[in-house]
Amino acid sequence: MRRSLVTMLFLALSLSVFAVQAQSDMRTEGDVASAKGAYEAEVPVNSQSESDRNGAMTRALGVVLGKLSGDRGTMARPGVAQALRSARDMVESYDYRQDQGVAASGAPSFRTVLVARFRQSDVDELVAALGLPVWPQPRPKPVAWLAIDDGSGPRLVSVQQSNAARPLLDRAIERGFRLGLPAGGAAEQALVGAIWRQDTAAVARASARYAPPMQLVGKLYRAKAGGGWQADWVFVDNGRELSKWTTRDSDARRAMVGGADGAADALVRRYAKAPAATGAAGTYRIVVSGIGSADDYLRLASALQRVAVVKSIMPIQAAGDRLELDVELSTGLSGLNRMLGQDSPLQPVSTVEDDPADGEASISRRAEYRIR
Repeated sequence: MRRSLVTMLFLALSLSVFAVQAQSDMRTEGDVASAKGAYEAEVPVNSQSESDRNGAMTRALGVVLGKLSGDRGTMARPGVAQALRSARDMVESYDYRQDQGVAASGAPSFRTVLVARFRQSDVDELVAALGLPVWPQPRPKPVAWLAIDDGSGPRLVSVQQSNAARPLLDRAIERGFRLGLPAGGAAEQALVGAIWRQDTAAVARASARYAPPMQLVGKLYRAKAGGGWQADWVFVDNGRELSKWTTRDSDARRAMVGGADGAADALVRRYAKAPAATGAAGTYRIVVSGIGSADDYLRLASALQRVAVVKSIMPIQAAGDRLELDVELSTGLSGLNRMLGQDSPLQPVSTVEDDPADGEASISRRAEYRIR
């Protein structure tokens, strides 16, 4: 009987858990789908097929995690790539949008975009379990004082010329914050010289009418050496220079985008909250007690399969009402416990540090759980 139960458990743990597909929102005619909140993202897709949609949802969740943490390196953090595989389980709803443009040949071009909205509670649990830094909401909206010289002299980009700064503004939104532009009155137009000299004190004084007291000061011009475009940037917070950097590219739009990235990086370094300790990724020996029936085994399997940080599960041995498992995690036991939550049928009892008698170097900790 015990052998059959372990076999059943092994098979159950090997099964994939399929998410309930989120249904597209019903929208009124003329209402265009777009990502507006921190837990929403839009990504291009080749088609509306299920395979393309699932891949797009994975990328969309990566965008959301990047916005929440503000960290450009979010995808490289331990466990994030594996956790994104459960993206479709966290989708609250989704829509498609068709974007029309013009190709280089002048012919019209079309692009399909998936707009995905994720459940905030699920994403917050994932962020905590992975130990990602969190950039708190609400976030500031700095003013971008950008001057562009295309060869005819520098000119200030104000609200009236917002399309000229669209790559900069859109990139800021992708990084999880927004940039404003000055109104562009006569006095502000006269600040072009101060922007070109990177006189941040003069710009800060002129920007006093705007809140918060943060300025992204940049000048974009044709590079003398090597061709292309160069942009010099300074980010100022309440009169204090937080960062200074330069971006170069053959395309003026890509050179401009670097301003939003540098501003986001500076804000994250200053205001993001340090991640909570979740432990190191690795293989853990988990001992589960209270297993008295096949139904208990199935509930255990389901509870572990639903957790995004669980990479693999291997039953080791069973004795009485206890089962030992080796569970590979993309985070530590603290991360696992966070994602299990208080309502899970699998509840932690205790965690024990290294057990020299265990004799397995790959298992750094043991933990005891109970099925309820």
